[in-house]
Amino acid sequence: MLLKDKKVLIGMTGSIAAYKMADLVRRLKEQQADVRVVMSQAATQFITPLTMQAVSGHKVYTDLLDAEAEAAMGHIELARWADIILIAPASADFLAKLTHGFADDLLSTLCLATTAPIAVAPAMNQQMWKAAATQANCQTLQQRHIQFFGPASGLQACGEDGLGRMLEPLELVDYLQQHFTQPLLANKNIVITAGGTREDIDPVRFISNRSSGKMGYAIAKAAQLAGANVTLITGQTCLAMPYRVNTVQVYNAQSMYEAVMQHIPTADIFIATAAVADYRPQQQATQKIKKTQDSMRIELSKTTDILASVGQLAQKPFIVGFAAETHNVETYAKGKMEHKNLDMIAANLVGVENAGFESDHNALTVYWRQGQKALPHNTKTVLAQELVRLIAERYRATS
Repeated sequence: MLLKDKKVLIGMTGSIAAYKMADLVRRLKEQQADVRVVMSQAATQFITPLTMQAVSGHKVYTDLLDAEAEAAMGHIELARWADIILIAPASADFLAKLTHGFADDLLSTLCLATTAPIAVAPAMNQQMWKAAATQANCQTLQQRHIQFFGPASGLQACGEDGLGRMLEPLELVDYLQQHFTQPLLANKNIVITAGGTREDIDPVRFISNRSSGKMGYAIAKAAQLAGANVTLITGQTCLAMPYRVNTVQVYNAQSMYEAVMQHIPTADIFIATAAVADYRPQQQATQKIKKTQDSMRIELSKTTDILASVGQLAQKPFIVGFAAETHNVETYAKGKMEHKNLDMIAANLVGVENAGFESDHNALTVYWRQGQKALPHNTKTVLAQELVRLIAERYRATS
């Protein structure tokens, strides 16, 4: 968990987007962050402090002078406590106060009193966002190293459409994770394949496999958080597309091959987690095949080997393959690495409980020509982070 034990101070100002904040705090708690909430008086008109107290599990602060705080100086205590302050939603009014150093309430005062980094998630009408005064304030704040998370574009509560929407809670969590992540792969271009492919038999049937895409999506997110420019080429999954990742959806092995070859010339690293079909039906029926016989024979032909094709390129990227095996894991994984000219391969045993296909957990052993490292059983999210760190280490060692 990238936010585990991180002290996140949420500052809420007056905006209809305040209704999203209960979900944001819940999401941060899921990431095991320690969350405190400060609300302006205007914010309490949109959502109650009691609601925010219930989801955060801590007292919500609203008053500058709090008799219950140590020495009645709650702003100093909170300012020293936080690892980061996130103002969300950040109204146009509060951006102006922050720019000009106002300290007339608890939230603006603790922003002056803290040495912690400050981030803002703007939320306002699109015309207010475009206003010259707001843009000048934002430019000044950015020069002072205030981080901006958003805003997004879209339909607003006022009925207008444009820039000014506050980012969604999961997007804000993503930005906070990015803040606390060491940019091990800053500005590197990484192509990742994920999920399973489908090879049609007829208009209603296909050959596929049990790949859920969870490992590949987790790696894409971990690589993006490590600063990489990620292109995720994905087969069929039920997963939500990861934020700030360029996602290309494909259907079968051939379309995945074409997408990979299109993006690979600019890639520094290629990570192939997809479970690509090894064979496709030689003939695809144009109409549904009826159950009229006791048996049916389907002739299959090999699909193009994507990993081997990338490995044969004259200017190949750093290549990381995956091997899901039911037995002889090390032998098959090392053989695949040699045969397909890979730089690394991550292998796992499938057919075991609570690991591998469709599971949220896994265990990996990563091999390269000079060594190997075991990544013990854990969630795929944590494994992805560990694997990305290892890939970055080996990539630097060979560059």
